[in-house]
Amino acid sequence: MRSIARTAVAAAAAAVLAMTAAACGPEDDNAGPSPSASSDQQSTADISLPDDFDQALKDLHIDLDKWKKGAWDNWDKDKWLREAGQFINPIIKDLWKPDRMKDAQEPDKPVEEEDLSGDQGVTDPDPAPVDAQEVDAPYSAAVPEAGKVFFDGPEGAMVCSATVVQDPAHPGKSNLVWTAGHCVHAGASGGWYKNLAFVPSYNAAGKSAAELEHATREELAPKGVWWADWAQTSSQWIDMGASVGGKGAPYDFAVLHVKPEGGSGQSLEEAVGGALPVNFDAPQVKSISGITATGYPAAPPFDGQKMYQCADRPGRLSLDSAQPTMYRIGCRMTAGSSGGGWVAKGPDGKLALVSNTSIGPNTATWLAGPHLGPEAKGVYNAVSKKFAGSGS
Repeated sequence: MRSIARTAVAAAAAAVLAMTAAACGPEDDNAGPSPSASSDQQSTADISLPDDFDQALKDLHIDLDKWKKGAWDNWDKDKWLREAGQFINPIIKDLWKPDRMKDAQEPDKPVEEEDLSGDQGVTDPDPAPVDAQEVDAPYSAAVPEAGKVFFDGPEGAMVCSATVVQDPAHPGKSNLVWTAGHCVHAGASGGWYKNLAFVPSYNAAGKSAAELEHATREELAPKGVWWADWAQTSSQWIDMGASVGGKGAPYDFAVLHVKPEGGSGQSLEEAVGGALPVNFDAPQVKSISGITATGYPAAPPFDGQKMYQCADRPGRLSLDSAQPTMYRIGCRMTAGSSGGGWVAKGPDGKLALVSNTSIGPNTATWLAGPHLGPEAKGVYNAVSKKFAGSGS
């Protein structure tokens, strides 16, 4: 947890910590990334751009040469690219070096307790805390679909958790990744984050922070680094999402389409060995006997380097009676687990993604995630269709 976040949490002893966190809008709109993100370390030759990228930037009045030289770290709020059609994320080779990945911070901000009062009688009692269990190594065998999303926010390098999901347009060859909306877009206060990349099976061997002191990139990213060439979240998150108060949390989901940094003939699904289906018809709560949440918690007592899971029967959490009711489970995972997949068995007995981690309290006793309804299905289908005619 960043020192600025520690101060906020300490000052809000009775507050709730939203994992929609520091990723959801700068307190200093012109703050740049951490020194490790310095653009002068990147050469123009390191930039891999789509054929139409130059024109796309010109259409948005952005100078291509300035972008190559580090204009992506300009966090002037008035210049944030905000709308869905403005997502731009060129590959910057080797930007995500081992130290940058290890030092990436979890997003977190406090939420006032009164923001949980709009339940209109459909919020269940707080669940009993469930201790997070470390996943057996190698993670690439135990939970091959899980990994981390890295991105640059106003305060520097940030990190969330994410899941490889199936692509109906490319069976067996998906390049789709599911995460939280606040891990890709700042919501109402800003726009898209920069340098979004997915690392499946991060630290698959489950090594400790001490053991990773001199880790190579291959140790941290055994399945490679996959850059998002498209991201989409809900219009509700873009319009309402906030760094405090849990606003927009019932619509806090996103889908990325990714491609390998170094080029590869394999799809992401083939590279990791699997992808989860997404169940948009999952019952609200009562018919689900259990949900397993996976993530890389980074706030104390965790350090973000290992994968954990919590399993619990879900209850209901409503932040606003006019918005969908969320799932809630007992879980002691902390911030950094945001965006991680929630998996449950469907009627056919097979596992499917039914939610993702969105918010949780600073006491780290529970997590809540959105119910994936028609809005989530619309986002998912839109990304799949966008790349349906491509080779991946």
